[in-house]
Amino acid sequence: MDYPFPRHPGFDPPAPFAELRDTAPACPVSLRHGQQAHLLTRYADVRAVLRDHERFGSDPGTPGFPQLRPVVDRKAAPGSFLVTDPPEHTRYRRMLTGEFTVRRMAALEPHVERITRDRLTGLRTGPRPADLVTGFALPVPSDVICLLLGVPVADQEFFSTRSRAHLNRALAAEQVQAALDELHAYVADLVRTRRAEPRDDLVSRLVADPALTDEEAVGMTVLLLVGGHETTANSIALSVLALLRDRTRWEALVADPRLVDNAVEELLRYLSPVHQGVVRAVRADTEVADRRLGPGDGVIASLFAANRDPAEFPDPDHLDLRRRRAKRHLAFGTGVHQCIGHLLARLEMRVALRALVTDLPDLRLAVPFEDVEFRFDAPIYGLRALPVTW
Repeated sequence: MDYPFPRHPGFDPPAPFAELRDTAPACPVSLRHGQQAHLLTRYADVRAVLRDHERFGSDPGTPGFPQLRPVVDRKAAPGSFLVTDPPEHTRYRRMLTGEFTVRRMAALEPHVERITRDRLTGLRTGPRPADLVTGFALPVPSDVICLLLGVPVADQEFFSTRSRAHLNRALAAEQVQAALDELHAYVADLVRTRRAEPRDDLVSRLVADPALTDEEAVGMTVLLLVGGHETTANSIALSVLALLRDRTRWEALVADPRLVDNAVEELLRYLSPVHQGVVRAVRADTEVADRRLGPGDGVIASLFAANRDPAEFPDPDHLDLRRRRAKRHLAFGTGVHQCIGHLLARLEMRVALRALVTDLPDLRLAVPFEDVEFRFDAPIYGLRALPVTW
């Protein structure tokens, strides 16, 4: 069985997921480059594997590590804590933990609200129909991550285009590497500047640690820069489309914006933007879903399949904005590698959706749903554009 499975326009997960959960929850699959791995589709198995960093490693240099994308170099870049294991991972995460606490997010919320208001004003005063992706969903998290990192807002287009190319699995390995090299060169200049002239931003606080090398600071910043806007931008646009597809859901939030908080959790579960899965290399003999695995094997933990597992979420293919326990979803992963910015992403989504249903209650699609073009050629799926009017 070949993986990733093809996606069709819309929000439904690939059909094989449901069958595999029942018949082969740890199914051998063939990847694009001929590599073999085991696809996990049950919520309990995906959660258990992601929380077990001793037997399942994140370093792409580990034998058996599944490659879902074209790569030039299998070595983890210094500072890239997403693809490192403890103790290096622990060291990197500890440097950033204080930047993404509940208390820090509360202090940041007024800035997120200001940025959201400004971008919404620009959308409302512009031409109609408007593209919600380029006019709102992408600029809001981009502005926020620029503020946090101390990146000039004027450089948004540069890092947005490079980060999308870096994540585009339809591109050749050389093109992916070229985009990543340009991002690294840009951030290296920023790191050198902040070492010489520190400011009140995250990069300045990072490089204040004398134990952190320039290479590590660059790797950490690139990861934050890419992850800090791409996932949230796609989630905002996809959420609006899902809500507008069934007008009753949009009107429920318009009537009671207090529902937004739980709606965000349910939308994250339902949409599962990291749709192709999280990969791990098996580091020790173990058993998953009655299948024996050992060093040299690789697994793909499907967050999408897990979030649609009826054993955990009754009637999982139904978008229920009042769903109880929706927050148990795995859209941000779990365990030591859970997305470090999950509180920020949740904040941005809540503020953005609340602003839209409050200030643009008549928002509607400007084209039929079937004409909206999805973008599935990246590990984080999204929309190429979302034409709307009001």
